[in-house]
Amino acid sequence: MESQIVISGFVALYVFMLAAFSGWVIIGGIPAILHTPLMSGSNFVHGIVVVGGLFALLNASTVPEQAIGFIAVLLGAGNAAGGYAVTDRMLAMFQVSGHPSRHKKAHHLKKV
Repeated sequence: MESQIVISGFVALYVFMLAAFSGWVIIGGIPAILHTPLMSGSNFVHGIVVVGGLFALLNASTVPEQAIGFIAVLLGAGNAAGGYAVTDRMLAMFQVSGHPSRHKKAHHLKKV
C-alpha cells in the first residue's frame, strides 16, 4: 500500500506561481511595524526550505535533479543566515542607546 504523488510539468509551475503570488499578496498587506517579527518567522520558513532542498537532493537520481537540490540548499541556507543577520541588526536599532548591547564586551567586570 505505497502511494506516491508525482508533481511535474505545468502542475509544478502552477503551484510555484500560486505560492509566489499568494506570498506577494500576503506580505504586501503587512504594516511596516510588523516586518521585524515577520522576518523572524520567515527565517523559520527558510529552514524548512533547506530541509526540503536536502530531501530533494538526497532523493535525486539524475545530475540535473542533484544540481537543483544543491542550489535549493545553497540558496535556502544563505537566505536563512542573511535573514538572521538582518533581524539581529533591526532589533539592535530598537535598543536604548545607554543600555549595553549584548554584542559589546562587558567592561564593568574587573580583572582579579
